[in-house]
Amino acid sequence: MKVAVLSSGGKDSSAAIWWAQCQGWDVTHLVTMLVQGGDSWMFQVPGTHMVKAQAEACDVDWLPIETLGSPEEEISDLERGIENLDIDGIVSGALRSDYQKTRLERMSQRLGIKSFTPLWHQSSKSHMKGLVENGFEIMISGVSSEGLDKSWLGKVLCEKSLIELENLSLKYRFNFDGEGGEYETLIVNGPHMRYGLDLNFNIHWDGVRGHLDFI
Repeated sequence: MKVAVLSSGGKDSSAAIWWAQCQGWDVTHLVTMLVQGGDSWMFQVPGTHMVKAQAEACDVDWLPIETLGSPEEEISDLERGIENLDIDGIVSGALRSDYQKTRLERMSQRLGIKSFTPLWHQSSKSHMKGLVENGFEIMISGVSSEGLDKSWLGKVLCEKSLIELENLSLKYRFNFDGEGGEYETLIVNGPHMRYGLDLNFNIHWDGVRGHLDFI
């Protein structure tokens, strides 16, 4: 089975890469949508160019695809970008977004390939705990929720900070797994990678929200 993994560089798509590897499948490409318009309904925006370094650490080809991020065009941009790949399916880290899952399934039907969403409807707690326990080093690359301040930017989650994040999610009523866009992540090491990433970045913080600008 040859598959491409739709990867933003974050925790969910990285978990999907590892899942595909554990199936014994040939992960031929990490496919990243580079959003030029500043926002997207389907795809992560900050830090996605770092997937190039992750792909090298996974010994996999990187396929960047530019999109303006408009709801009408972004899935078409993805489809045109992968239509000539020699693959049997595409794997994504979708957790609970029916919008994302159904569009990927329809696109896959048109292309005659399978769509796999191995994380679908995992509980937030088991998903996050499982990632840390299995050696995923999850760096917070963006925050945009009450309760998450500048100190979280650049932090790599461990068992202690994971508990702190969960307590904040309960207090401020945001999604523990960030599924609502409350925070963004970048995986700097994990079981799917041959080595970790050595990163430099600047912190951008406006007093309410912020993100990392990787150098």
